[in-house]
Amino acid sequence: MTLKMYRPGPDGLEPNPVQVETWRSRLRSRRWKPAALSNPEMPPTSTRMAVAFWLGLAAFTFVTLIGGYLLNIFGTIR
Repeated sequence: MTLKMYRPGPDGLEPNPVQVETWRSRLRSRRWKPAALSNPEMPPTSTRMAVAFWLGLAAFTFVTLIGGYLLNIFGTIR
């Protein structure tokens, strides 16, 4: 028995009531009711378009680095 689970009371040791809380409920205030988040100015980007962008950026970076070292733009590695 620990005092965390059983607290002393007038009739001896009494079990502490367990409150089930998630991390979200601990972060949220009971008085605060946030509005729904919506962005009417810009439609969401499709997953296919986002993946294509990041793959294209990765390919461009790779080609730039390899081309720079082949043309000796970045200098020699020491």
